Amino acid sequence: MKESATASPVRVMIADDHPMVRGGLRALLERSGEFKVIAEAADGYEAIDLATLHKPDVLLLDVGMPRLNGPDAALSISQKIPSIRIVMVSMHSDESYVLRALKAGARGYLMKASPEADVLTAVRAVAAGNAYFSPSITKLLMEEYVSEIRRRGALHIGFHC
Repeated sequence: MKESATASPVRVMIADDHPMVRGGLRALLERSGEFKVIAEAADGYEAIDLATLHKPDVLLLDVGMPRLNGPDAALSISQKIPSIRIVMVSMHSDESYVLRALKAGARGYLMKASPEADVLTAVRAVAAGNAYFSPSITKLLMEEYVSEIRRRGALHIGFHC
């Protein structure tokens, strides 16, 4: 069944300590017409308070924020609002950040160096109940998964990444 063009916009909250980043994300999301930014937070504690108050559909949450970082805020928010869909936004692509974000309840991980189209794709994907990872993160997760299978001795086919 095709959704009508008058469907309600996806309600998005942005949490990042840089006002210019928040403003850019807001402009990008609202320009698409599919999304409505309902709140902005500058740190992890404010993100928890505003998410609890506004209950957005999707939360774009920066990994590195003052006072309380993104993964710790995500853990608290996902416990308070189980239906929320969180996309972590970061300039860090190493495995420890990604795994920490996933354990905290994130359904997506978007690199800040990503093209604008990826931001829209990520928010659409998690709003629909799917996961989204920047291509470099997908590659990292796949390589880690294959390495773990090999360590367990469960991969006996000629698969190479």
